[in-house]
Amino acid sequence: MVKASSGDISGGSARRKKRAAFSLGGAQIAAGSSETIDLPISRLSTRTEITMPVRVVHGAKDGPTLFVSAAIHGNEIVGVEMIRRVLKNISARRLAGTLICVPVVNAYGFTAHSRYLPDGRDLNRLFPGTPKGSLAAQLAHVFTQEIIKRSDYGIDLHSAGLNRENLPQIRYSPGNSAASVLADVFGAPAIITSPLRPGSLRQTADEHGCTMLLMESGEALRFDELAIRVGVRGILRVMAHLEMGVRKQPERAAHSVRSEGSRWVRAEEGGIFRATRKTGDMVAQDEQIGYLSDPFGDHDTPVIAPLAGLIIGRSVMPVVNQGDALMHIARVTRPGTADARLSAIEEAALDDPLFDEDEIM
Repeated sequence: MVKASSGDISGGSARRKKRAAFSLGGAQIAAGSSETIDLPISRLSTRTEITMPVRVVHGAKDGPTLFVSAAIHGNEIVGVEMIRRVLKNISARRLAGTLICVPVVNAYGFTAHSRYLPDGRDLNRLFPGTPKGSLAAQLAHVFTQEIIKRSDYGIDLHSAGLNRENLPQIRYSPGNSAASVLADVFGAPAIITSPLRPGSLRQTADEHGCTMLLMESGEALRFDELAIRVGVRGILRVMAHLEMGVRKQPERAAHSVRSEGSRWVRAEEGGIFRATRKTGDMVAQDEQIGYLSDPFGDHDTPVIAPLAGLIIGRSVMPVVNQGDALMHIARVTRPGTADARLSAIEEAALDDPLFDEDEIM
């Protein structure tokens, strides 16, 4: 059974009504209207129904179909807020095409503050899923059939895992020229060329001809205002570039820092890690980026950058064991101007007039 709540905001123009309705989960969304569809997934042991809520904004004019999703990993909540703010800036009457928003893909993990589903599986390793498999595989199947197969483009929003943080960055697959153009339009601080992983949403989208970007930013179970602002403005820029009827967006403040590879720096021994560089910093090869020490501070072991590049992620947990990931460094294509470009993008995001004080808590 599909439950839907609708709000018809279509105009009276007969021309607009000629556009066909959009079908999702058995519901028909009229052109120029917005509707929320609850796609059934399963029931808890208490018989409480679990659904995947989807907001469809079906524009009055023809255009592409774009999905924006978040919380595939249930504790990665920053994208939920990005989608909420994007929807505040969208009008179905002016929209050309269709916007499909799925702010909480993994409702199980979201309510439990957990990355995984109850069966312990990582949803982003089980696409395209199957209707008769594990709970995670069934959820992946619903998303593939109802969202990916209906979309021309997609933007999937992620954050770092527990006790880590990521610089806002866009990832796309090597050789995908269309995704490369959209990544540049998005305007995040960094763009990383990242190979497709088997079983990922991104791989399945690629197999179905859906051009997709993946955004990484912030940390699990936290809102990050810079990340949210970069994400919201980036999504709107992509929509404007696709001529989806949104207002023209400000040009990006600077070209993103591009990278075609990255490496994690790991702890050579257990101890207390004190970082001397932060996410968003450029570092030189063999530069010291922190210390490892015992709790008494009797001995400091320098942590050295094995390559020159941009710190795109780091651990925020000072207590580490041997082999733990400490800093994530991306090799940079044009290092000479990277610092200035990163500063310009961050300053523009924090000064963006799209966000007023009422939006910031």
